[in-house]
Amino acid sequence: MKKILLPLLTLMVSFSLKAQELETILLAKEDASKLTNAYLDPAMKGFVYSMNNGWYHTAKVHKKFGFDISIGANASFIPSEDEMFNLTKIGLSSNTTYNQNTTATVAGSNSITPAELTYTTTIDGQQVEANFTMPEGIKEDLPANAVPAPSVQVGLGLPFKFEAMLRYSPKVGSDDVKGGLFGIGVKKEITDWFGPMDKTPLHVSLLAAYTNMNVDYTIGDVNGDIEARNAITEFRLNSYTVQAIASLNFPIINIYGGIGYNGGNTSLDMRGDSFYATYTTPLGTTERENLGTNPLSLSSSSGSFNTTLGARLSLGFFKIFGSYTLQEYNSVNAGIAFSFR
Repeated sequence: MKKILLPLLTLMVSFSLKAQELETILLAKEDASKLTNAYLDPAMKGFVYSMNNGWYHTAKVHKKFGFDISIGANASFIPSEDEMFNLTKIGLSSNTTYNQNTTATVAGSNSITPAELTYTTTIDGQQVEANFTMPEGIKEDLPANAVPAPSVQVGLGLPFKFEAMLRYSPKVGSDDVKGGLFGIGVKKEITDWFGPMDKTPLHVSLLAAYTNMNVDYTIGDVNGDIEARNAITEFRLNSYTVQAIASLNFPIINIYGGIGYNGGNTSLDMRGDSFYATYTTPLGTTERENLGTNPLSLSSSSGSFNTTLGARLSLGFFKIFGSYTLQEYNSVNAGIAFSFR
């Protein structure tokens, strides 16, 4: 699981690095959170929908103490309309002006010309300003403009036609970026609620699952218009899914699908021992202002009803599966499983 999680950590670093490390947006002070949230929002949504994917590839539960190990990949596609955002619609203060109304989100192409902004404020009664450019998008670095996420889990059959599922990785990574995740799910087969249906290849279940992921990216010391000491960016994700699922289980081919709801929330905090912003006066001199120890704190939530359709090939205990989910950010899942009893 540790190696499976590393590509996700690498992507998180890419978001930070290609976003010019996001520090320059702090110059906008009270507008910094609005700008950063608008820029990162597609990635945050993509992570929620990707992490909720891939919890099942059959509605049939294992016999008591039967188990499976599933290894898969998820990807949620970012709609083209979310590759840019409109600066006039995110509630910026009158202190922030810009040379164009639209600019790229993190999911936008690096060919989109980013907006240039000017933030004006007052320090000790003197008017000062700072100029900065919004980050470019990283669309070219995303596979098929989709946000990927790992899907590795163990399923265990329990009494009364229940099945428990677990996703887990301890905190792994490098000195600069570390992350871990924990997910738990439960599936309850209800086929026998429908009388003689339990004598057919059709199986019906209810499923609920929850995932938590934490990623810490160390910024360290930064010098320039923004000065930071011992800075770190903390990313937190909580996602959940509830599904009604069904499958037709034949000896080799299994057709499965479900309807339900995917949702979750994310947060991002930039913390450090100190943050200072440098502004320019009309005379060309500079003034520094203390931004505190937590100058950026974001939170967002997303959710969507969904419909999934997939197929699984069974070669004894070895399974190959894939599915497609229709929701706010459509998703795909594909992988393999080793299933016993």
